[in-house]
Amino acid sequence: MEILEQMGSEGHEQLVMVSDVGSKLKAIIAIHDTTLGPACGGTRIWPYKSEQEAIWDALRLSRAMTYKSAAADLPLGGGKGVIIADSHTQKTEALVRAYGRFVDTLGGRYLTTTDVGSNGRDMEYIKQETDYVVGLPVTVGGSGDTSIMTGLGIYMGMKACAKEVWGSDSLQGKTVAVQGFGKVATHMAHHLMKEDATLVVTDVFDGALDRARDMGLKVVGPDEIYGVDCDIFAPCALGGVISPETIPHLKCKVVAGGANNQLLSDGDGETLHRMGIVYGPDYILNCGGIINVESEIYGGYNADRARDKTERVYEIMEKVISISQGQGIPTAKAADYLAEERLKSVRGIRPVYRKD
Repeated sequence: MEILEQMGSEGHEQLVMVSDVGSKLKAIIAIHDTTLGPACGGTRIWPYKSEQEAIWDALRLSRAMTYKSAAADLPLGGGKGVIIADSHTQKTEALVRAYGRFVDTLGGRYLTTTDVGSNGRDMEYIKQETDYVVGLPVTVGGSGDTSIMTGLGIYMGMKACAKEVWGSDSLQGKTVAVQGFGKVATHMAHHLMKEDATLVVTDVFDGALDRARDMGLKVVGPDEIYGVDCDIFAPCALGGVISPETIPHLKCKVVAGGANNQLLSDGDGETLHRMGIVYGPDYILNCGGIINVESEIYGGYNADRARDKTERVYEIMEKVISISQGQGIPTAKAADYLAEERLKSVRGIRPVYRKD
C-alpha cells in the first residue's frame, strides 16, 4: 500500500520528514489525529533498516496514541516521532537539539516525550529548542519517570478484569505470570505484592531476573512462562505474544499486562473471547504514562492529579467490559469502540487542532 493511501485509510493528518546534515539527524513525525487536542507521543530512537520501516512504525504508533489518549479521556491527539539512529552509538546533543528545532516548526501540533532510546536528559536538550516537550525530569519541574504511573494503571486494570471473572477485585492469593520484568513490570509487581498475590517472572535479561529474585519472586525460563498454571497472564515485554502458537498453552482466566500490541492479530482477541479469557486491552491498561505527562501540560505537574486519573483506569476497563458484553464483541474491539465514539462526538466541533 502506498504511504498516502495508508494515511488516508487510517485517518492520519500529517507526515513530516527532516534531514539535518550538520547533526546527521534523519527523523520522521507522524500526526494521526488532533480532534481532541495536540498530538502527543514519544520519540523513538532506533536503527531502522530502512526509511520505509521507520515511516510505517511512526504511522502505526501515532494511531495507537490517538486511541490511548481518547480512551483515557485526555485532551490529546496521537502522534509519534522516530529518529533513525542507534541510541547507544549515534545519539548526540546536537542530533537531539536539531530534532527539538524540528518539533518546534510544527507550532504545537505535536508534543514529544520519551520512548525507546530517549530519556529525560534528551527531553532537557529538546526543551532548549522548543516548549513543545513533556516528560521532563522532576528536577526541572517535569513529571519524571512515567513507569510509576504506568505500573499503577496496569494494576488497576487488572483488578477490574479480576472483578469480572471472580466477582471480586481482590488479587490476594492470585497467581500472576509476568512476561518481562522491566521498570513498568517492577512497579506493577510492588502493587501486586501488597495484595499478597503470587508472582512468577521471566525475562531475557539476567539483571531483570536478579531483581526479581531479590524481591523473592519465582523465576522461570522465557519459553516456560506461557504454560505457568496461573490466574492472570501479564505480557510486559514484546508485542505480538498472544498468538495462535501461544494461546493453547495459556492456563489463565485473564490476560492483562503492559506490553504494546500484545495481540498478534485481531483474530487472537476473538479467540480469547471465545475461550472466556478476559483480555485487558494494552492501550487501556498502559495509559498511565501518557496520563502522567498530560498532567505536566496543563497547569504544571501535579502528582496527586496524575495518580487520581491513573486510578480511573479501573473504571475505564469496566466500561470496556460492559461494551464487550452488551455488543457481544471482544474487549479489544470494545476498547476501540470506546475511543472512536469519543472522537466522533468531538470531531464535529473541533476537527483539527491548531494553537491559537
